[in-house]
Amino acid sequence: MNRVDLTPATADLLRELAAVHGPLMFHQSGGCCDGSSPMCYPVGMFRTGGADILLGELHVDGLDPIEFYMSRSQYEYWKYTHLTVDVVQGRGSGFSVEAPTGKRFLIRSRMLDDAELAEFDLLPASTVPVPGA
Repeated sequence: MNRVDLTPATADLLRELAAVHGPLMFHQSGGCCDGSSPMCYPVGMFRTGGADILLGELHVDGLDPIEFYMSRSQYEYWKYTHLTVDVVQGRGSGFSVEAPTGKRFLIRSRMLDDAELAEFDLLPASTVPVPGA
């Protein structure tokens, strides 16, 4: 199971961008620069650190896996959601590599289902009393 996926339109744009910029990565913006848009960078242009977590990898035919990071503090708000990177017409205002194309990446989200919550170890602790406790 994946925490983050992409649409076919996103895969197409990522292939175009990788042809120009080389291997790519994402960092989920936390509200600076371009709202809460996912920001796409050439690998090595955005430095991640201990305050970031690797949420997953996006797989696009013909490209190296594209790592998707998010800050730990933002993850606390989004940890119960599944994210899908999509692309729409419009120009973002950040530093993401798609900005000059007239398209921008955005996140579509949904709540994780019970199977995903279990897979990602996010089910709440049982409130049933333990006998003898």
